[in-house]
Amino acid sequence: MDRTVIAYVIYLVVSIGLTIWVARTLSRNGRIFLADVLHGNEKLADAVNHLLVVGFYLVNLGFVALYLSDDDTVVDTRGIFEALSTKLGVVLLVLGVMHLANVYVLNKIRRRGVMEREQLPPVAPQGWAAPTAGA
Repeated sequence: MDRTVIAYVIYLVVSIGLTIWVARTLSRNGRIFLADVLHGNEKLADAVNHLLVVGFYLVNLGFVALYLSDDDTVVDTRGIFEALSTKLGVVLLVLGVMHLANVYVLNKIRRRGVMEREQLPPVAPQGWAAPTAGA
């Protein structure tokens, strides 16, 4: 078997495995965060969580597939490691950036919700007082 094909197979197995692991971790731990962002609406949090995971898979697996091809032919074992380290490093960086972008957007949504909740007075106003002439 050609060494380039071996590098492709290892790259695909590791990249797909990392993508699945990150997606499951984000899904499991992000559900609580989403429930808070969505004011405790559990069904909506589950639906949004599922949509985010599907989008995460599509973007990352699409990137992995597009980044598979390589112009250089791997001629030795050292070349396999060099090609894999470059490709997997870029995949890991893309996974990290995707994760940070998701957290940033959800945090902005959460902050907006907190600000909206703080604008409401804790007790409904009972009336108003007329201003005094001396004030």
